[in-house]
Amino acid sequence: MSGCEQVLVTRRGQICEVRLNRPDKRNALTSNMYEALIEALSQAQADDEIRVLLLSGEGACFCGGNDLKDFLSAPAIVASDHVISRFLGALTGFEKILMAAVHGPTVGIGTTLLLHCDLALAAARSTRLITPFVQLGVVPEAASTLLLPQLLGARRAAEMLLLGTPLDAQTAREWGLVNRVVDDEALMDEARSLADAAARQPPGAVRATKRLMRSAQSAEVAARMQEELQVFTERLRSPEFAAAAQAFFGKSAGRSGGT
Repeated sequence: MSGCEQVLVTRRGQICEVRLNRPDKRNALTSNMYEALIEALSQAQADDEIRVLLLSGEGACFCGGNDLKDFLSAPAIVASDHVISRFLGALTGFEKILMAAVHGPTVGIGTTLLLHCDLALAAARSTRLITPFVQLGVVPEAASTLLLPQLLGARRAAEMLLLGTPLDAQTAREWGLVNRVVDDEALMDEARSLADAAARQPPGAVRATKRLMRSAQSAEVAARMQEELQVFTERLRSPEFAAAAQAFFGKSAGRSGGT
């Protein structure tokens, strides 16, 4: 397995570990990084020996969202062949166990992709899950406007999506966004231990159970993703987004991340 240098893909027995490796930019995702993630998911899906894919991030945080400068230079995201659309499709279509180990300020899609993971661990001290879509003048993605109200209830989802209220690790566990909270220093050890336990499960039964768990709303999730991306693209042309982007770039030369 291979990927760009900003996405490190390694194999450990039946575990595929995919580590975001752009720590100087808070692991904010670029188009090239999305392509590498899609490739990693596709190759892990095709490899009969791989049973678990574990996502993590290098440096101070798991993922700082999309790289705003790279994001704005890309084509309109509503197209089904756009890299973000294909990444979300790869996430939702992944048939094996998908895990994430999160730490630090985890922003935008770094948070919403957790809705498509089967298992997630969070570092107790540093984790903050942040969804600043509305503050940036856009809307959420990854079917989070559907899945978060279902998971958290309407009031808690509104607090996250309309106000962008950050969640610490313990609150994220209580609300059902992560399975376990562990010491920061033990995050990867605990994640690998859980991945090993998951890899020992019969793979056919895992795939069948995962398909049954998600089949009832798979079409609805796909439709909501496309609807969100349509509105997201429209919002990129709004005065509210223009003002938010101007403020962002004015405050943070050299900083990346956001959605």
